Amino acid sequence: MQTVRVRTTQNVYIDYALASIGDRILAYLIDRVILIFYIIVIAYFFVQTKIENVWVYFIFIGVPIFFYSLLFEITMNGQTPGKRVLKIQVLNMDGTPATIGGYLLRWIFAIVDFYILSGVVAVICIAMGGKGQRVGDVVANTTVVKANSEKEITGSEIFIVPEQTHTPTFARVTELNDRDIELIQRALDAMLDHANAEPAIAITEKIKSRLDIQSDLSPNDFLRTIVKDYSMLMSGRV
Repeated sequence: MQTVRVRTTQNVYIDYALASIGDRILAYLIDRVILIFYIIVIAYFFVQTKIENVWVYFIFIGVPIFFYSLLFEITMNGQTPGKRVLKIQVLNMDGTPATIGGYLLRWIFAIVDFYILSGVVAVICIAMGGKGQRVGDVVANTTVVKANSEKEITGSEIFIVPEQTHTPTFARVTELNDRDIELIQRALDAMLDHANAEPAIAITEKIKSRLDIQSDLSPNDFLRTIVKDYSMLMSGRV
């Protein structure tokens, strides 16, 4: 099962199981069936009551069709009836519930995702992107995951593990603590996931100053060495 790893606002990593393309298509079809059934019922009622006012038709048929997904996602915490049946939901990429603005962006860009080339754009984006995002999700910084599938990733699972042959370079890393190492890991992940080197550069300079270390290693190599040295020295493997 494909997963996406997100970093929460509390700097905790969580893995979510991504909703499959099949789940999302089936949820979409369920929602279409619900809409069709609703239209049939309302149309039958109008025929029986001989209502001919065009504005009544617009309010009772046009509005629900047009705003269906937006209204349900806002009021059902990122789910439509179809998504609820399939147990999938929309979340922000930091694991928090999407905002009304996020739902609105997804809804607006559904025109690109579903009505251009009959949904081919959405399927290609979801399949190729690796994070379960269609165009609307990319713009809104959201994704669609399996509901209640989150798994917190502990430090021991995400920290860099030193090789058995690794020789510690910086003995003073023992003056650091687990929180320091966790922050280093976050900075390294920012470089890898978002090509953002600023956190790594800043924390490199801070550690060099704190531990009085002189090194010509790049921030990436320096911080990875620090993490490996800390893991090995603190575990008593040397």
